Amino acid sequence: MKLFRRHSFSHGVHPPAHKDGTAQIPVRRLPFPPRLILPLGQHIGAPAKSLVKKGEEVVRGQPLAAADGAVSVPLHAPATGRVRNLESVLTSRGSWEPAIILDVYEASTQEVLWRESRDLENLNPEALLQAIQDMGLVGLGGAAFPSHIKLRIPEGKEVDTLVINGCECEPYLTCDHRIMLEYPDDLIRGIHLAMRASGTSKAVIGIEDNKMDAVRLLQEKLAGTDNIRAQAVETKYPQGSEKMLIKSLLGREVPAGGIPADIGVVVNNVGTLAALGRLLPRGEGLIERVITVTGPGIKRQGNYLVPLGTPIGFILEQAGYSGGPNEFILGGPMMGPAVSSLDTPITKGTSGLLVLNEPQVREESRPRWACIKCGHCVTACPMHLNPAWLGQLAAAGEYAQMAEAANLNHCFECGCCSYVCPSNIPLVQYFRMAKAINREKAA
Repeated sequence: MKLFRRHSFSHGVHPPAHKDGTAQIPVRRLPFPPRLILPLGQHIGAPAKSLVKKGEEVVRGQPLAAADGAVSVPLHAPATGRVRNLESVLTSRGSWEPAIILDVYEASTQEVLWRESRDLENLNPEALLQAIQDMGLVGLGGAAFPSHIKLRIPEGKEVDTLVINGCECEPYLTCDHRIMLEYPDDLIRGIHLAMRASGTSKAVIGIEDNKMDAVRLLQEKLAGTDNIRAQAVETKYPQGSEKMLIKSLLGREVPAGGIPADIGVVVNNVGTLAALGRLLPRGEGLIERVITVTGPGIKRQGNYLVPLGTPIGFILEQAGYSGGPNEFILGGPMMGPAVSSLDTPITKGTSGLLVLNEPQVREESRPRWACIKCGHCVTACPMHLNPAWLGQLAAAGEYAQMAEAANLNHCFECGCCSYVCPSNIPLVQYFRMAKAINREKAA
């Protein structure tokens, strides 16, 4: 079988992968918890509007909340049960947000009892985009951007290529890897639907070359298909970033301040398109997802199919966690937020639950020193920025200058600069804070 040459981008880092503990374990379904916590804002854009009231009985798959505008998606019941309450809960973003609390019926078979049938073969692109919004689909790679908006090409733009992100460059995470191995037919079906919705004529799946089993499997599945191909790219962080992956696969560069559609490309994650290919033909909404549960504090590491709204404390019980006040990260260690509450729920954008034990946390909490002007952050930054200069401006409170003169807004917060900094300066945290301050001032 033909193997492709290494495709990549300049700069980036090579953190230890830590994927061996879960990459070869098949996806397992997690039991349903007694209670689900369902924030209404599980996506970028306007939060969904609740359709249910306290005490109401709902069935699995039933819409619980409706999209509130164009950049919004509905929320469906991950389980059959009764609405306990509508209240504010603490989310992984650190803010209190409205949520539906659902008591799960333990005696229920938890079949999906609500579906919306559609004649997919005869849907035009606009109707297909509406169907994608109605199923509540968002990007499952972490950003949780509504998929119907991602696939809707802006007026005046022309796209020809759908790029499917199968890199999974974050350490520890392997859920996308398992999805490619276990649900390849769903993925390919989802790619065809996404191509119809976006009007693209060809597609390419980019997969890091530490997952050659997935590359080979998809090449076999796509044999005889001229307009869709699977291609290996170099294993390097952040290879899975949109701009980096487009550069690696197609040699095209997204202009500063631009979007992929500016150069004829639209990008989606493999988990997103596998969900599209599996759920839309069945008329079902997004009610569960695969996450990686791993780390030194976990006895039964692996990839689990979990209902949305499952509290991380329940997952830790099922996965055999034992330990003290460790650090819990939702997603990967490079970009995932750390959370402290065991009631924090799994949402549509949660790709993993990583536990770091006490010795690791202490090791990561090294003293912070002054910048020694070594330049490591400059050679690591995939956007070719100067993180050291940005850090100095942040320390001086020059947030406006960071945006105007130092191109702060080109930073997508990958964390490469913080990872390589020998002085342990939390550069990416400074940049997030500066962006937030600038947004508040602009508002």
